[in-house]
Amino acid sequence: MVEVAQMSLQGKVSEAEWQTRIDLAACYRLVVMHGWDDLIYTHISARIPNTEHYLINAFGLSFDEITASNLVKIDINGNIIDKDCPFTINPAGFTIHSAVHAARHDAQCVMHLHTNETIAVASIEEGLLPLSQYAMFALASMSYHDYEGLAVNTDEKKRLQDNLGHANFMLLRNHGGLTVGQTIGDAFMHMYDLTRACQIQIQILSMGKPAVFVEQSIVDGIKAQANIVHTGTTGGQKSWPAMLRRVYRYDPTFAN
Repeated sequence: MVEVAQMSLQGKVSEAEWQTRIDLAACYRLVVMHGWDDLIYTHISARIPNTEHYLINAFGLSFDEITASNLVKIDINGNIIDKDCPFTINPAGFTIHSAVHAARHDAQCVMHLHTNETIAVASIEEGLLPLSQYAMFALASMSYHDYEGLAVNTDEKKRLQDNLGHANFMLLRNHGGLTVGQTIGDAFMHMYDLTRACQIQIQILSMGKPAVFVEQSIVDGIKAQANIVHTGTTGGQKSWPAMLRRVYRYDPTFAN
């Protein structure tokens, strides 16, 4: 039986690491609150600022059991840093994350989920269509990666990196969604936008009526418009404090 409780690491790690732990644990709880979790599977990883160390969930814990202190600190190869850590990680689960972190040094956080909606849209030839404002945000920075089976083949890493490029959104064919962000809040908001876009696309197409597609010129201009709306900050930075407050109200034990 996996022991969930873990002595608090507050005051025992750097302020930067502790804040990253708080934000990442909150992100896991937000996934539960939105119904995006998949038993003990899928992962959200985050780099501790100014280090080459990363935090990820302990394998065997459900997302509503994740706390700031029971997140596992690892290196880019998935090796656990703290010798007294009582937890393990899912090595196969970190394959995708390590590939992205190695290639995208601008991204602090990598979020990979198996929601029904992202799997459904990723599994049609056209992928995400310009049918809603949520789709505009994703399509401004979208990429695709073909399914190659369970992510255990290290040869797949290079192909995934090449497919992602500089994009912040990815649909993994027949598999799910992936987002990256320069902050944990950014990665979360990107996943929120991607999931909403997929949900709305499925609903529109299920109506059996002719759909109105947004012109490509408007899609191309969304990035510049978003920068104006957020006045020099990112959408994640603007929304994250409110999301953090929501998690504290929902279950403050995540911050233990």
